[in-house]
Amino acid sequence: MLLSEQAYKKIDREIAKFPDDQKQSAIMAALTIAQDEKGWVSTEVVRDVAAYIGVPPIAVQEVATFYNMYDTHPVGRFKITICTNLPCALRDGVKTADYIKQKLGIDFHETTPDGMFTLSEGECMGACGDSPVLLLNNKHMCVRMSEERIDAMIEEIKRDGESA
Repeated sequence: MLLSEQAYKKIDREIAKFPDDQKQSAIMAALTIAQDEKGWVSTEVVRDVAAYIGVPPIAVQEVATFYNMYDTHPVGRFKITICTNLPCALRDGVKTADYIKQKLGIDFHETTPDGMFTLSEGECMGACGDSPVLLLNNKHMCVRMSEERIDAMIEEIKRDGESA
């Protein structure tokens, strides 16, 4: 077993939401559970989730590589995804991305040497009016991110990371 017993119990709850002939509908939830536990979705995780749900591995791989919330390569403890689509780009999304790149010393799809941060470029997050928008660890949306708010967020993460 690749995942913890708790993870498989969570996946069981997701599978139970669908008829027996539609178990594949639980793939997204299962991948999210696995990624939350492992930090990213490796080839082994894909195979394990597929075997557990009872679908071909390619069915899980297609989902894992289609949606940008699944990381198919190791990432830092904190993944910052910045929206740079046109509406956000026009409202300082690209400028914000450049500021974070400079602040962390990394580019998109890179991780800081300490393994703390990974920077990603994201698609529309549906909050164009609140740009610049970023997503922290695929779960927490941060809006109207000025340089001061970015500095405070990064410092808080570093502080909390050191005490963990």
